[in-house]
Amino acid sequence: MTSFDIPDALVRSHRSPAGRAWLAALPASVAEHLERWSLRPDGAVRNGMASLVLPVVRADGTPAVLRLQPPTEETAGALAGLRTWNGDGVVRLLDHDDTGGVMLLERLDATRPLSTVADDDEALTVLAGLLARLTAVPAPPGLRRLADIAAAMLDQVPWAVARLGPDDAALVRTCAAAVAEVLPEPGDRLLHWDLHHDNILAADREPWLAIDPESLAGDPGFDLLPALDNRWEAVADDVPRGVRRRFDLLTGTLGLDRDRARAWTLGRVLQNALWDVEDGKPALEPVQVAIAAVLLAAG
Repeated sequence: MTSFDIPDALVRSHRSPAGRAWLAALPASVAEHLERWSLRPDGAVRNGMASLVLPVVRADGTPAVLRLQPPTEETAGALAGLRTWNGDGVVRLLDHDDTGGVMLLERLDATRPLSTVADDDEALTVLAGLLARLTAVPAPPGLRRLADIAAAMLDQVPWAVARLGPDDAALVRTCAAAVAEVLPEPGDRLLHWDLHHDNILAADREPWLAIDPESLAGDPGFDLLPALDNRWEAVADDVPRGVRRRFDLLTGTLGLDRDRARAWTLGRVLQNALWDVEDGKPALEPVQVAIAAVLLAAG
């Protein structure tokens, strides 16, 4: 059996009884899949927020990575997305178990995320190009739907505003109104749902490829916010100008209707706000508030 230490960050992420059970079974699961897929370990173990990543080499000498995390609705969605994209703009899926909890993936250069590109316009141009390719694809049947997620968000709004101060509560209501307006047409594209600079890695097959999709069926406008708020230091000196520049580049590259994209981006602000309230935070994140303010002023 392969010997490795489970990263502390992964232990902290899996404190529930089910999470601890998954961690306890992790060494045996790694050994099982190394044998099943004829893999040889080829580097130090890494981790994401909830996953263990082990560089490996296949029997034919091809480098790859073995990625393991607890099987959930999210992992099933990621598996469906990767299978549908089939490597077009995204890391290629080489093999998987039935649940999506264990995947064998094409190996990319984890030391070179897109965030290492200093020029913000250059980096965002790469991101926008990949996002345009990914969201051009129709979502496969059975994937989580933005229509259902957005409707559930609107149901939570009264509960959330009761726990926020007046200004934050007013913003949540405004975002909810924007979502309600576009909800009748929620879209049917395959969304990444978390495409930011650190979820794009340098590669050999293409200069850059996306990783770690969460996958959702919906309007591409719902996919813009991670690119707007990532690397905030690049826009912090002039927030209105920087956010407008990013929003214009993204919507132009994807060919989106600006009003609909604005509404669905406010929907992502709403989603983040609801998550923050669920986590017990007494106020909304300033960056989220700033982005919403710029978009509302431009509307």
